[in-house]
Amino acid sequence: AMRCLPKGIDQRSACRHPDWTGPDDLEIKIHELREITNWEKPIYVKVGGTRPYYDVALAVKAGADVVVLDGMQGGTAATQDVFIEHVGIPTLACLRPAVKALQDLGMHRKVQLIISGGIRSGADVAKALALGADAVAIGTAALVALGDNDPHYEEEYQKLGTTAGAYDDWHEGKDPAGITTQDPELMKRLDPVKAGRRLSNYLKVMTLEAQTVARACGKSHLHNLEPEDLCALTIEAAAMAQVPLAGTSWIPGKTPF
Repeated sequence: AMRCLPKGIDQRSACRHPDWTGPDDLEIKIHELREITNWEKPIYVKVGGTRPYYDVALAVKAGADVVVLDGMQGGTAATQDVFIEHVGIPTLACLRPAVKALQDLGMHRKVQLIISGGIRSGADVAKALALGADAVAIGTAALVALGDNDPHYEEEYQKLGTTAGAYDDWHEGKDPAGITTQDPELMKRLDPVKAGRRLSNYLKVMTLEAQTVARACGKSHLHNLEPEDLCALTIEAAAMAQVPLAGTSWIPGKTPF
């Protein structure tokens, strides 16, 4: 049974923290966590990409040290398809409103902003930092780097109704690669040394890619990237990122064409 619940017992998966009914409760919870950790640990608040400006502002007001903002491209599969495909807004559309909230509060670069959801390459990292994020977080990309969706297990993926490269039912505990599972037999398939080496290589290459982009923009440090280093190839991307459409100075919704 999932979460070790016996048969016949309902699995409760609340859509929110039961002890939070609003921003005031969040402030109380953060204070409680600070007391538990003797004020020694940073407090992260993770929010989904829905109303990034207001959610980030509320998290900052409640006393968060770090806000983690997760766009809808995040790779979760432990929910309904309608939720995965139609709830939330894209990562790109989340970032600029979140940064503006921090800037309006005078807290940009004081409260850290971490962006996640579909981050795969060094180019993604460079763009996120240029738009104002302090860091990025990865999930699915790390799983793949560890060896998930390995074509070597194609036959077993097909038995699960999918194929290598498309498997994302990690919550079911049947991962043929032996990563997202508690099954002792499946777990034996994962070589932690080899997997760790692959993940290390992936992170190093991602970092080098991002640094290369920064150098191409004439910057001496990755964190010196800024929105002025970017342009967009579509009107939609220009509007969401609030950077000019390539070949123009036009930012949809902000400057006249």
